[in-house]
Amino acid sequence: MTSLRKLGSSDLEVFPLSLGGNVFGWTADETRSFAVLDAYAAAGGNFLDTADSYSAWIEGNEGGESETIIGKWLKSRGNRADIVVATKVSQHPAYPGLSGANIKAAADASLRRLGTDHIDLYYTHFDKPEVPVDEIIGALDELVTAGKVRHIAASNISPERLQESLEFSDREGLARYVALQPQYNLVSRDTYEGPLRDVASRAGLAAVPYYGLASGFLTGKYRPGTTVDSPRAAGAAKHLDSERGPKVLAALDEIAGAHGVAVPTVALAWLAAQSTVAAPIASARTVEQLPALLGVADLALTDEELTRLSTASA
Repeated sequence: MTSLRKLGSSDLEVFPLSLGGNVFGWTADETRSFAVLDAYAAAGGNFLDTADSYSAWIEGNEGGESETIIGKWLKSRGNRADIVVATKVSQHPAYPGLSGANIKAAADASLRRLGTDHIDLYYTHFDKPEVPVDEIIGALDELVTAGKVRHIAASNISPERLQESLEFSDREGLARYVALQPQYNLVSRDTYEGPLRDVASRAGLAAVPYYGLASGFLTGKYRPGTTVDSPRAAGAAKHLDSERGPKVLAALDEIAGAHGVAVPTVALAWLAAQSTVAAPIASARTVEQLPALLGVADLALTDEELTRLSTASA
């Protein structure tokens, strides 16, 4: 049985891979999403990541499709108590921003779609600097006090605003962020390492990085001369044009070969071993894609291997 990891200062214990729900209702329909969710749970997975805006970018969708699918799955499997559900607020077309009123209204809408009476981890999806910290934290604290949210977290926030938020919570005795969701992976390190990670480390926050596989680049399927049929292909393939991308792939190939595991397993294992990281996020639109992600729970890279990857990605 894979050991669960404590999520920062919270009482949540999570599987070392958070399953991304961005594909549910987008590249994975309900049937395929249920199959992926079943396989993840069967492997011991318990940490689902979604957002109220997934997948509003698809023509005909209005946002909340991912939450709706997850809610139907939780109800049909009767396993709500076993699953840590994380969702986010600020980007839904009908509930934009982080005003206090909007945060509370959006949370109620998410609860309805998820078919539950509480959200385990509620993120501010994108910080809105025009909204005062006290208004944001005040609204989130009301949700926690009401029992609608267990713990709060932030994503896409500056070090300064994160520090200000934490200080306000501490000063006023209100709900405090326990986790942070930054963009972070082997080809995007400066998006977290530095001042943002320093704040998280000092405050005891757990990092739950998104784009853990760099939109698919770190799966190893993007190579010179290859064409990949994926909605994210253009964004992923750009890393081939950098000096860093090919170096990282070469290191991943060698280490994956030495362990007899898939390339994405190694990429996620490097991420999971980094300071403050509790569980990287990765998504699978088919059951066949899942084993390479789940392998992070059982792969411990050596210090030499970690250093080699860090050097290649510097």
